[in-house]
Amino acid sequence: MKKEFVQFRCSVYEKKLLKVKARKSGLSISAYCRRAAFDDRIVERMTDEQIEAYKLLVKYQRNFRLITNMFRKRNPKLAEETAQLAKEIRQHLLNFKK
Repeated sequence: MKKEFVQFRCSVYEKKLLKVKARKSGLSISAYCRRAAFDDRIVERMTDEQIEAYKLLVKYQRNFRLITNMFRKRNPKLAEETAQLAKEIRQHLLNFKK
């Protein structure tokens, strides 16, 4: 349980910036400042638009994998290209998680 109270001075601009960053990460200003002070991980929450883009990338990655499997016997070069594209999409998806 937190009982101690700490204050610090900042400019109006700095306070607004703290509010914006805290809101984007889904934290209160106090929690944001504590995490920043102790070098804890602060993750910015994804917007609805970013979530939709992520879902779309997941569908594309799956579809390209299916296309690769379909063309594997008929056209190995095309299968290789679609497999590479699916891997690139997968890498972008993994970057979203960081």
